[in-house]
Amino acid sequence: MPPTATVKVNGTVIAKSDIYETVEGNIYFPPQSVNSEFLEKSDTSSYCPWKGAAAYYNVNVDGVTIKDAAWCYPEPKDKFRPYKDFVAFCLYAPLMLHLKRVPFRLR
Repeated sequence: MPPTATVKVNGTVIAKSDIYETVEGNIYFPPQSVNSEFLEKSDTSSYCPWKGAAAYYNVNVDGVTIKDAAWCYPEPKDKFRPYKDFVAFCLYAPLMLHLKRVPFRLR
């Protein structure tokens, strides 16, 4: 079983799960493991040839907004369909990812 992955902003847990998928160096969290009260839909979008169109979210915690800090694929292409709505987080300095209880700062 993989270690638990946790995303924190200034000590506040945004996502936590021991069920996730690592794709192209990004950890994708199942939607039920993400605290959506801290996410705000962004106008930003992008397109991946094999995953499809990505929708972005700003992360808001205690008055701090990290623009486009998270994204998901609401209508993924076939190969990525099992990860529909899974949420990944950008490698911004305020985000912390914890694996195996050893924190390291994403860059």
